[in-house]
Amino acid sequence: MPERLAAAFLAFTVTACTGIGPPTVPHDRIDYGGAIDSSWKEQTLLNIVRMRYADVPIFLDIAQVVAGYSLQSTIGGSLTLGNFTSNLIDRLTASGNAAAAGTYTDRPTVVYQPLTGVDFLKALMTPIPPSRVLFVVQSGYDPVLVLPIMLDSINGINNESAWLKRPADPRFGRLVELIREAQRAGALQIRIEHPKEGAESSVLVFGPSKDPDIAAKSRELRNLLGLRSDIKEIQVYFGGYSGKDTEIDMTTRSMLQILQQFAATVRVPESDVAEGRASTGLVEEPRSGPVMRILVGDAAPKDASVAVQYDNRWFWIADTDIQSKTTFQIVILLFSISETGVKGPPPVINIPAQ
Repeated sequence: MPERLAAAFLAFTVTACTGIGPPTVPHDRIDYGGAIDSSWKEQTLLNIVRMRYADVPIFLDIAQVVAGYSLQSTIGGSLTLGNFTSNLIDRLTASGNAAAAGTYTDRPTVVYQPLTGVDFLKALMTPIPPSRVLFVVQSGYDPVLVLPIMLDSINGINNESAWLKRPADPRFGRLVELIREAQRAGALQIRIEHPKEGAESSVLVFGPSKDPDIAAKSRELRNLLGLRSDIKEIQVYFGGYSGKDTEIDMTTRSMLQILQQFAATVRVPESDVAEGRASTGLVEEPRSGPVMRILVGDAAPKDASVAVQYDNRWFWIADTDIQSKTTFQIVILLFSISETGVKGPPPVINIPAQ
């Protein structure tokens, strides 16, 4: 009896002293990651809808997430031993009691940082550098999907602009198709250079191809871009078309322009447009480039990939619309690579020891 009581008391003490931090990592990491992912997508969709209604986009970044845990425990007990003799037989008696109390506290600290001033200018209004455009293509994303989103023009060949009501140059769609086919065949390669001094630059390398069909498409691509047929390595620059046959000039879009492009395609009630609440936007879907279908309704959707509420209406992307979900995924990705400047330091948090 005394041995059992002492063993139980020791086991409880050891259990109370076990660390509580490591076991929280597997589920907390997934839970926090999922929550941040969902809120990021909802914030992006909401801002696209807000711009359709000529409202100001608001971005609130999550600067830090600190998960703090504390466990306070109180353990007490007593043990009394004694013996007595009866009928010449010694007997050992023992009595005791134990008590324990504990308090578990979870105090997560989430720090939000509004995107304003210089950070807003650099992250949203600065055009994405051409090197990052090509980096996305080189990383495996289909040029037919990403180039119509990120480019406004290339060597004077205009992409479609929803807000400018400008249709795409018929050559633009053919151009991105040729880039995709040449890259897949290895006839077109991308190199990103990082010099010790100066900004990073990108180079397109036209390689030889034994396939006559690919060689013909490579020549067609050069002709569309107005490039010399004998040049192998071509520098890529940002800006309007210079007319030189030895370089490629890209006018890229900022994230704000990309959001405006898709805001024009949000489906809104005709009454909102008639009353002047929403802009006219596009009556039909874009004729070129990827599509993002954002639906509208009075009730919360039952099967949505992402949904937000604005002005007592629900806007969402259907979970069964893989084309729109893929386009939305690319827009989310571009937010991660579009930060062209150094952001200010996040706030410093002092976490007191528990």
